[in-house]
Amino acid sequence: MISASFPALIQSFFKDRLLDQRRASAHTIAGYRDSFRLLLQFAAERLGKTPTNLMIEDLDAPFVGEFLEHLETVRGNSARTRNTRLAAIHSFFRYVAFKEPAHALLCQRVLAIPNKRYERAPVEFLSREEIDALLAAPDPTTWTGRRDRALLLVAIQTGLRVSELIGLRCQDVVLGTGAHVRCEGKGRKQRSTPLRKDAVSMVKAWLRERHGLPEDPLFPSIRGGCLSRDAVERLSREAHRDSAGPVSFPQAQEGQPARAEAFHGHGAAAARRRPIGDCPLARTRTHGDHTDVYPCGSAVEGTGAVAHHAARSQARTIPPR
Repeated sequence: MISASFPALIQSFFKDRLLDQRRASAHTIAGYRDSFRLLLQFAAERLGKTPTNLMIEDLDAPFVGEFLEHLETVRGNSARTRNTRLAAIHSFFRYVAFKEPAHALLCQRVLAIPNKRYERAPVEFLSREEIDALLAAPDPTTWTGRRDRALLLVAIQTGLRVSELIGLRCQDVVLGTGAHVRCEGKGRKQRSTPLRKDAVSMVKAWLRERHGLPEDPLFPSIRGGCLSRDAVERLSREAHRDSAGPVSFPQAQEGQPARAEAFHGHGAAAARRRPIGDCPLARTRTHGDHTDVYPCGSAVEGTGAVAHHAARSQARTIPPR
């Protein structure tokens, strides 16, 4: 019996398995695509074979192990990123084990490669003074400054993930009584996160200036499209650099996050009533290859994704006035 070629298997994995059977999200498919793009580039350098000439036997356990070591030593990826790439490879070989039973032993050996353990750093938070300093950094006399200020305030109050923040549309903001923002969170969960009065006023003014259609991005780029993750990280770092006030960023103790003052009000109360796994105030940490998500505690008030980017800057202090 002639087994399917590697190109046929990889195409069937993405089309039949991920798209048709599992209905994986666009983020999942993009992450798997990036993982296999790196794997195929490594195979071309190490084996001298193009993707169309690769055989499934070429991707045995020793080769996959070399690829994972290459990620850490040459590309400088963390153990967390290494495990993310390995998860995509494991998913593919589990599919191959059922699709082509003749390669079951090869799949078993690849699937036996374990994840690498790593130490989890404590999550950091911002105080009320630090938040005020960040919000005062963007220039309110410019269009981009007013956009960045509204974006920072929404991010700080809601704790949306970066992907959720840049995916907001004008129609996702509900003002008036019970003001909130709607978004599709992780796991395709529909979430509604309340807004405080100061955020409502700023977002209302921004929407009047934005003057976009309901389906347009809430916080667009200068070209009118959605902001990228890199753009959000860059504007948060610039806000930290230009912020005023002799304030240093606190570091949470292990198992006891530092308490921030950003959510005194109905936003925090609503978050505390939610289960941990469904909390809209989950913090995110964005690296070059992936984003890590940290759920908030049941009685802890946090700051959100954009503020966390600023907290991770090397200076750890905001320049004095």
